[in-house]
Amino acid sequence: MSGEKIDQMIRSSVMEDASSLEMDSADMDSAHGPSGYRGLFKCSNIFLYSLFASLGGFLFGYDQGVISGVLVMRDFETRFPRIGGNGDLQGWVVSIMQLGAFIGALINSPLADRLSRRYSIAVACVAFLIGSVLQAGALDNSMLFVGRFIGGIGLGQISMGVPLWIGEIAPPNLRGSAVTLQQFAIASGIMISFWLDYATQYIGGIGEGQSQLAWRLPFSLRVVPAATLLIGCFVYLPFSPRWLVKVGREHEALAVLSRLRKLPENHPVVQAEITQIKAGARFDALTIKEKFPNAKTPAQIAYQQYKELFTQRHLSKRLFVACFLQFLQQFTGVNAIIYYAPKMFKSIGLSGNSIPLLATGVVGIINVVATIPAIGIVDNFGRRGVLMVGAVFMSLSHFIIATLYAIYENSWAENLSAGWAAASFVWFFVFHFAYSVGCISWIYPTEIFPLGVRAQAMGIAISVNWISNFVIGLITPIMLTQIRFGTFYFFFAFTMILFLWVMFFLPETKGIPMEEMDKLWGGNEGKETAERMARIQNELQCESRNIPIYSKTSSYSDEVDIELQEQY
Repeated sequence: MSGEKIDQMIRSSVMEDASSLEMDSADMDSAHGPSGYRGLFKCSNIFLYSLFASLGGFLFGYDQGVISGVLVMRDFETRFPRIGGNGDLQGWVVSIMQLGAFIGALINSPLADRLSRRYSIAVACVAFLIGSVLQAGALDNSMLFVGRFIGGIGLGQISMGVPLWIGEIAPPNLRGSAVTLQQFAIASGIMISFWLDYATQYIGGIGEGQSQLAWRLPFSLRVVPAATLLIGCFVYLPFSPRWLVKVGREHEALAVLSRLRKLPENHPVVQAEITQIKAGARFDALTIKEKFPNAKTPAQIAYQQYKELFTQRHLSKRLFVACFLQFLQQFTGVNAIIYYAPKMFKSIGLSGNSIPLLATGVVGIINVVATIPAIGIVDNFGRRGVLMVGAVFMSLSHFIIATLYAIYENSWAENLSAGWAAASFVWFFVFHFAYSVGCISWIYPTEIFPLGVRAQAMGIAISVNWISNFVIGLITPIMLTQIRFGTFYFFFAFTMILFLWVMFFLPETKGIPMEEMDKLWGGNEGKETAERMARIQNELQCESRNIPIYSKTSSYSDEVDIELQEQY
């Protein structure tokens, strides 16, 4: 048989195999069952695993929320007088955690690859526990600062590790819903910390006799979910099947996947999914080999991948969009409210020791409620529309709050209704943030990058989020003291920038496959990805049918010729 004849037959076979794989993929998605929350309850093991891992998100939200109430407690101000009366130091108490989280987010990727996804979460829990103990037992400023910095490192790792692990164990039809549990847990942690602060402030009274337990107890209680998650990493959570394939433990990956899907190892759905996982692992290896042939060490490969993001115009444009969206998410002022809500409510005239904390608790409830329908809204109405609607109402909220503050700044006591009106618009702002930029700022960057540089790009974008978060935490108490109502005009300006930028510059990505994003952004990464994946699929098909992998540049031995003739 001639080489040309063999070439034609194998090309025909590859086309048939590719079509077959697409069919198998569609059948597999259907076999997994419904999507959304209905699918989560049907696949109870995925729901429970994801819910348990989302304790990491709960820790994230709890730590963000608990500090706001602690800063205004009487006993805390008495024991830390330099912090209680100093906006600059209050900013550093809040922001030092974000600085640690920035470092934690950067170091988590190599840890997750080296130790496994679940053990990297365990390391994060240890750091968070150490930080929590130091904060709960703080006797001076330095002990408090060190505790928040170390705890922040753990939170940064958690913010990367938990969504990564959930995304890798969930089936395709539940991946979005399962990761949503992480976001819901963050909002729940914020809400519970707000109300816990409100309750514990009464320990010993809200005046001079307030007990130190009023603020030490909220700091201490977070060790319970952290310790629970740490233990669960060793005795409950499974390894990620994708990580197991990545490190060459394919038989173990098959067993774990079978247990996750509640199907036998030889079931067509399990076999199809493990084949996809193997294809993904080979794709990553082949991409690195073909794009960076001179890169021999992991450090050299990483350098080339990051360099590509800045030197290729279509990639640098996407990177700017992802980073700017993360920046604007923070500069809408949401975390200024989360961190300093009691201080803000005091500044707009809500007097008394408990009323600002009570109003802050409402912020937490609204944040949770508005998060529930977020994914459905985004999928139905698209990214741009939801962002613009959210930006309009957030802008309106900041403008009204700032104006009320400017008018009644010196007469809140005689105009209590104006203070409550301002508080209502703070709640209104939180509602519109939660379903819009609070959700889409995390979805959009995952969609627009080619697979080969997606992880690196996301790492940069998330680091921008943490640095922006750090800046907001640092400057907000200073602005509330120095420019007062101007603080809300400041955030109003950025919400308007968000609206205008989305309207004139941000493309709509709803319904566009990831491989076709080049039509929006330029470049040919999608075409190269498709061709590379087709070759890998051909390899896997040949392996499953015991056919030697064909190459036009290879020599045709008699044995290969005979085997191909027998096959065809």
